[in-house]
Amino acid sequence: MRTLEAGAGKIHGWLKGNYPLLVAMLLLMASGAAYFVWFVSPTEVAPRSSVTLTYAAEAGSEPIAPIPLEIKLDQKRVELGRRLFHDPRLSADNTVSCANCHGLDHGGADHVPHSRGVGGREGEINAPTVFNSGFNFRQFWDGRAETLEEQIEGPIHNPVEMASDWPQVLGKLKKDVDYPRAFAAIYPDGINADNVKDAIATFERSLFTPNSRFDRFLRGDKEALSEDEQVGYRLFKEVGCVSCHQGMNVGGNLYEKMGVMEDYFDARGGLNKADLGRYNLTGIKEQRFEFKVPSLRNVAQTAPYFHDGSAATLEEAVRLMAKHQLGVALSEERQRLIAGFLRTLTGEYRGVSLE
Repeated sequence: MRTLEAGAGKIHGWLKGNYPLLVAMLLLMASGAAYFVWFVSPTEVAPRSSVTLTYAAEAGSEPIAPIPLEIKLDQKRVELGRRLFHDPRLSADNTVSCANCHGLDHGGADHVPHSRGVGGREGEINAPTVFNSGFNFRQFWDGRAETLEEQIEGPIHNPVEMASDWPQVLGKLKKDVDYPRAFAAIYPDGINADNVKDAIATFERSLFTPNSRFDRFLRGDKEALSEDEQVGYRLFKEVGCVSCHQGMNVGGNLYEKMGVMEDYFDARGGLNKADLGRYNLTGIKEQRFEFKVPSLRNVAQTAPYFHDGSAATLEEAVRLMAKHQLGVALSEERQRLIAGFLRTLTGEYRGVSLE
């Protein structure tokens, strides 16, 4: 019996010590399947918006795939969605638009730990970037919305964010001078909730950021990254970061518990409801502290980091994730190298770099 217990202890120790490697292997296989789905059958991204993706020659065996150079969308819907995205009349007091929390000139986020809504009310969670959100497998930190269209329901009805409802929103839009004509030109049934959501979601799908230096590196331009940045990418893979951050969006395609190897919330202190993650949605004990893994695209432009906005710098975020998710204590030099690689993920919006 003692021999069996000793053997089990050794196995447990080996598994714990090699956790990052094991997870990386499993998720790399999963990311290969995701790569196949995205690149072989992309037509299911948004049926109502008739999305067509155009790809250049892609990297073959890397766990990260480049963002497509082109996404063909109905430009009339994109333009209508752009106007709605920036229209504060979607909120109860006509002060808060989608762009308030997702500024396109601020990396698609708002650079504060918690966003503020109507009446200056403070939310409970950090606003994720809207850029490349069309590539995420779910929306919101807890994944409660399956589509961008469904996601739009959240802020409109949230009493802290926009505190509104569809009768209010539609009533304002129908009184506008231009909106009735613009909707009628696209949608036979004019202004209604489904069409508002479709237009905004179509615009959000247009917020993709291709042609980062790392994407160019993946496509064969080996001069796009410096030697240090290439070392940072190798460390990103070897340390195990890629076990959760892979695929085209470098994340955004699975859930993970915050604090796999070390208790993040005990170290931070001040546990609150938002920290419970998917548990708030499902009530399943095993999903306490579980969140959608965020995309790292343009991550250098979206500080502060994590669902609680507690990490002010990219290096600090790298250090904490290595410690709590992978059980690895990174030297300052390794933090610098990995953060340097992450800065190469900054892409272009409409041909202009987000840097």
